[in-house]
Amino acid sequence: MIRKSLLTIILMLLAFAGCSVNVQHHVPEARDVAMYQINPRVFAAEHSFKAITGQLDLIQELGVNVLWFMPIYEIGQENSVNSPYCIKDYTSVNPEFGTIEDFDVLVNEAHKRGLSVILDWVANHTSWDCAWLDENPEWYTRDSLGNVTHPAGTGWKDVADLDFSNQDMRNAMIEDMKYWIIEHNVDGFRCDAADYVPFDFWKQAVSELRAIPDRTLLLLAEGQRKDHFDAGFDMNYAWGFLAAMRKVFRRNAPVTALIEADLREYEGVEPEKVKLRFTTNHDEAVRRSAVDEFGGERQAMAAFVATVFIRGGMLIYDSQEVGFRGGIDFFRHVPVDWTSNPEYREEYKSLVKFYNGHPAVRKGRLVTYPHDDVLMFERVFENDHVFVAVNLRDRDVKVSDMSGNTWYLRPFEYVIEDRSKN
Repeated sequence: MIRKSLLTIILMLLAFAGCSVNVQHHVPEARDVAMYQINPRVFAAEHSFKAITGQLDLIQELGVNVLWFMPIYEIGQENSVNSPYCIKDYTSVNPEFGTIEDFDVLVNEAHKRGLSVILDWVANHTSWDCAWLDENPEWYTRDSLGNVTHPAGTGWKDVADLDFSNQDMRNAMIEDMKYWIIEHNVDGFRCDAADYVPFDFWKQAVSELRAIPDRTLLLLAEGQRKDHFDAGFDMNYAWGFLAAMRKVFRRNAPVTALIEADLREYEGVEPEKVKLRFTTNHDEAVRRSAVDEFGGERQAMAAFVATVFIRGGMLIYDSQEVGFRGGIDFFRHVPVDWTSNPEYREEYKSLVKFYNGHPAVRKGRLVTYPHDDVLMFERVFENDHVFVAVNLRDRDVKVSDMSGNTWYLRPFEYVIEDRSKN
């Protein structure tokens, strides 16, 4: 029991007379994913690929099995705000982070530790100084005056909108995605702004990527459309659950709202597909950290347990595990002291270990016990049986489960209990 209170084929280049060897890296299925998002700009001001490689043991100790890298590609300079999502060249790396050789070493070392690597893929738009715009201007969306536009309905004026009615552009995009899989051993993609990109492109892209021989890929769509799964994605985003969690914390909404949000998000979703659950990520952390979002370390941890244990699909954003306070602007380097909060990190390690060790948490049948203040449920999978109760209020709460056990939970205290019969 845990009880906490306030307190595919991979081409691996070898330096052996130019020879190479093919190695199959195991990629977890979506329901077994424990993902760690990497913002290279919190690891080092320069040469962050090397800095991240030096941190892999520490990251591995958390118990995660997938590393999602925010965009590592060369950034455009025209109209630039230094966003990593403003891609000048899909097949080159940002020199701020190091060299392609540095990245290859990083991927190799991650694989040695059983960590899969997925890259952020920005399909919707490019920078204004991307070679595509000069060489193939017909690949871009135009307004009524014939001018190339930024994505409609957004303030993203640093990027030019791509026209997905152009098949040549689509083919070029998919070839660049294949490049990273075949030549640099990545295990899939997190696809940015996926709701802005038409279904038929994703269907084509996913089909062609999964046709690469002897490769298993993990594909995550940043979006909420149900047709992402029809296109072949393994995972997409659980924005609805985060919105419900905010209502519980900010508006004192009944905790039953979380159960309702969970059921809505998974309605019609096939069992092997997963909604990525999170309490923060790079977009959220620009405004405030999870600790600030929920009002303190205990509150943030209670929100995390409630978010990822009810259905799985775990995401940890780098810096979250040390309870970083304040916002992280991913447009620039923001240093993080990775040794600053060892007890908080240990708590995350304990939670992820339990999550990984109990398939019921990730695959089990969900039995909920509605309560206005405490999120209480059981997950059952074959012989694995887990009970969870999380007090999401700033007051003591007494609750009883269906087995007749009574719990006195202090503010934001949680209980996670293994009830398996050995």
